[in-house]
Amino acid sequence: MIKRNLLVMGLAVLLSACGFQMRGTGGNEMSIPEMNLTARNAYGELVTQLRRTLQNSGVKVHKSAPYTLVLAREQEDQRAATYTRASRSAEYELSTTLEYVIKGHNDTVLLQDQLEVRRYYVRDGNNVTASSQESEQIRKELRRDLVQSMMIRLQQITPAQLEELQAKADERAKAEARAQQEAQRIQDETPQQSPLEIPAQ
Repeated sequence: MIKRNLLVMGLAVLLSACGFQMRGTGGNEMSIPEMNLTARNAYGELVTQLRRTLQNSGVKVHKSAPYTLVLAREQEDQRAATYTRASRSAEYELSTTLEYVIKGHNDTVLLQDQLEVRRYYVRDGNNVTASSQESEQIRKELRRDLVQSMMIRLQQITPAQLEELQAKADERAKAEARAQQEAQRIQDETPQQSPLEIPAQ
């Protein structure tokens, strides 16, 4: 019994040293302490699950946070992957694509990217009801996959990186404003030609 316990403890130490972590034991540590979260469908399953996961990871999700994660577009697709001999679709590929944006001060876009997850299922032409239920279950699993993928992306972002992106965005905005002011000054100082008057015949 003691040898077995020692073996289990040894394997646990070895796996943790290799970076392995059991599902459900954490691993969603975030360096971003607070963030706002918005989506087109404010009450959709995806944004609800992601908000809950962020909060469980110690992130304060509120509207006055300095950075906002925007779930801009979620698109679900389905296509036939393989066919039976009778040319009837047998296996389907379900995929979901999520376009997201991270905004900073003054609604400035700091990061913009997308995620895609996909799974397959076999559709039984003799049992359409069961196939539909399986499809819906896979859709739920795809949403969970998207949430996990989004969390992995966010874990790779630090506040320092966001601050640097914000500083660069502010500099671009200032440069554009100066260019517009200079163009307006030149236009104001350029004499306007009077319309050519044609004498009456």
